[in-house]
Amino acid sequence: MRKLIIALSVAAALSSSAYATQLPQDLKDFINKSFPKTDFRFDGVVILPDNTVYLPLIPAKFDKADALTVKATIPAGKTFVQKPDAVIFSNDFVLLKVITDAKGNKTLVKLDNPPTEMRTGLLPQDMLVPRNLSVPDNLKNIIGNLEISTAKDPGLVVPVVQPKTVQGNNIASLKLIPELKGKTLYVSTSFSKNIQVVNPEKKVPEYALMQQNIPIMIKGWNNTFLLVTSYGKKSIDVISLADDQVIKQIEFKAQPDEMIIDEKNHLAYVSTPSDASIYVVNLDTMTLKKQIKLNGMCEKIILSDDGSKIFYNDKQTNTIWVIETNNNYLLKEIGKFPNVSKIAYLNDKIYITSRTENRLAIVDYETMNLISENTVSPKPVDMLTYNNDLFILGASENTIEVVDTSVDKLTHTIVLPDAGFATKLNRIDGTNLALVTDAKAGKYFVLNLDTKAIISSNPVATPVTSMVVLNKVKKIGGK
Repeated sequence: MRKLIIALSVAAALSSSAYATQLPQDLKDFINKSFPKTDFRFDGVVILPDNTVYLPLIPAKFDKADALTVKATIPAGKTFVQKPDAVIFSNDFVLLKVITDAKGNKTLVKLDNPPTEMRTGLLPQDMLVPRNLSVPDNLKNIIGNLEISTAKDPGLVVPVVQPKTVQGNNIASLKLIPELKGKTLYVSTSFSKNIQVVNPEKKVPEYALMQQNIPIMIKGWNNTFLLVTSYGKKSIDVISLADDQVIKQIEFKAQPDEMIIDEKNHLAYVSTPSDASIYVVNLDTMTLKKQIKLNGMCEKIILSDDGSKIFYNDKQTNTIWVIETNNNYLLKEIGKFPNVSKIAYLNDKIYITSRTENRLAIVDYETMNLISENTVSPKPVDMLTYNNDLFILGASENTIEVVDTSVDKLTHTIVLPDAGFATKLNRIDGTNLALVTDAKAGKYFVLNLDTKAIISSNPVATPVTSMVVLNKVKKIGGK
């Protein structure tokens, strides 16, 4: 078995995407002391747990005070816990609260004679400013080169009209599935470039997020952002779900394709097959961290649950490779397999499905020897691991086969009712449920992974190619 060390290009070589606003750590600590679980967005925006939004002003001259304190507040005499309209700190950083009136208009505090720290400070120049923010004339200098979108600018939001063929809009069956309460489904479909935003209690999407290019893959991060790769585009769009706007574009040397998320280490691994690379993205700053050079054109990338291994298929040679991320990015060849549709890893074994051969290959990771090959339902298109079980989705007969990986035996076959062409198994994080998408039937299915049974079939007004399930996001400045 050949082994080699992958060459790395460090983030310094990718400096065009390396900038992100970082507030001083002592300022973050001060804010967190009063408001634990504050969201410090990578562009500098500070969002308190109750959705109060503060915009930081970076001082012209940074005063490194021995111990950070509040120098002044507006109105005067307030404590930070009382969330004043403006807070001036001893290091001359300023926090300005976004004030929203009953009509939804957003502004900043208006003063006849703003303090020097406010007049000379500057908003982070990579910040996504809340839409239609009104900045007082005597504070216009804080804007710098930023652009503020107006109320007439809808951002990415486009309306969705209920098709005449759809009768009613409510889905009563979801009352029996509390895990979907408070969730939002972000759906890609072969019928539109736009990403459909679906309330799971409704058939018709609430609205869509406009896309200029056809999405390849969408991934969610931290219930806050949507990452989108698209055909013909050498960048990832980072969409702020609280603003429904693109907050940043992460540039690449070649078209980014597939993405996998390492939740534990706050990283995304992004494949670029045309330059035989996987890039590492720091999700806290949304910047490129490394370029990992590979053998071949990578596809079907997956990450082991502990984040220590990345598996991929070279689509030119049908060779499966693994990268050991915790072993100096050691690359190992696993073997050749025809027309790979999906790779999974569980219990120190690699599971590989072939779409055309309708086979499941099982490989021992320690020895890289083939353990067995088994026939599976025709056109296996996706796999999902849960506890010791491997769920295999077969599109031709619309079935889900369940393999107990402790003994590698088939234990259950689940038939999808009234399905068209099943496409993906989408796990709902933190639950024992997965959503099964269908590219033709205009519905998705709710699968209980413990009981291994379909518990609901939910109509949706658009066929679903893939989806991301996230917690519902409160919009910035929303009432």
